[in-house]
Amino acid sequence: MRPVGRNDESRGRRAAVRGAAAALAAAALASGCTDGGSGRAAPGPGPRPLKAPPARALHAYASGPGRAHAARVAAAARWRLSAVPLAAPPPPARKRRPATREGFEVDRHEERGLPPVFTTVPTEDKVVFLTIDDGAEKDPEFLRMTDELDIPYTVFLSDFLIKKGYGYFGRMRDRGIGLNNHTLHHPYLPALSYRQQKREICGMQDVVEKRYGRRPTLFRPPYGDYDEDTLRAAKSCGVEAVPLWNEEVFADRWEYREWDRDLHPGDIVLTHFRGRDEWKGTMRDMVRTFLEKVTAKGYAVGRLEDYL
Repeated sequence: MRPVGRNDESRGRRAAVRGAAAALAAAALASGCTDGGSGRAAPGPGPRPLKAPPARALHAYASGPGRAHAARVAAAARWRLSAVPLAAPPPPARKRRPATREGFEVDRHEERGLPPVFTTVPTEDKVVFLTIDDGAEKDPEFLRMTDELDIPYTVFLSDFLIKKGYGYFGRMRDRGIGLNNHTLHHPYLPALSYRQQKREICGMQDVVEKRYGRRPTLFRPPYGDYDEDTLRAAKSCGVEAVPLWNEEVFADRWEYREWDRDLHPGDIVLTHFRGRDEWKGTMRDMVRTFLEKVTAKGYAVGRLEDYL
């Protein structure tokens, strides 16, 4: 095999730029962009020359944010999405502490320093947050899909479901996904004593720290059910917040808490690690169902931890 020379490198760079230009043109045509960003309407149908952007702008496209967008365009086509997912805005410089949702209080527990329980994060950004519970299904194609689409999500794990697949969730951790607490054995917590609840919650804190190197600050009680002992135990284990959810997405449908059956800025969306054994579809189908609605409504997917 002959060594790669300077001419080969030049040809490779030219090929990369040509590929970026093609992706830029395709994205512009698909989205109905105007000519060169001038604000003029695109010409009518029929053959017409395609004006290339200046070389400097094209280089910036090929090596900067434009390249990331081109990758998202290609990934959306590869995973059969009808639209490219929107990029999330920068995380807020100042984070607002979520307030406990009305009806979710336990004797005004926030006034006594217990973790807030909420379903929506306070923000004006048009973002929602995807959260995934338990850890039963371990679909490698789900990892590939969300990685290629650059979709963040937050995970709440139960040890009895992940102990035969710790490595799968380690791959998530390596991609920057937050791994959080959903108890050791997924019990109905209000039926347990304070000591039993603390064992379930603190025990899972220990598992996540040992396996993944970080002690979680977020906790979600199984079934969304808790009492004052739950919050006291969670606080004693280092938990700072208890995110529940405002919508739930499945492979084939959505379910809602609110009467308007719609998305709202900062809503937390629940789903589970499930497959065809329990769903009418796969984890990948769930991601499609989730993204199709979110994107059509003009929302991006944010990283929950960036807002808390």
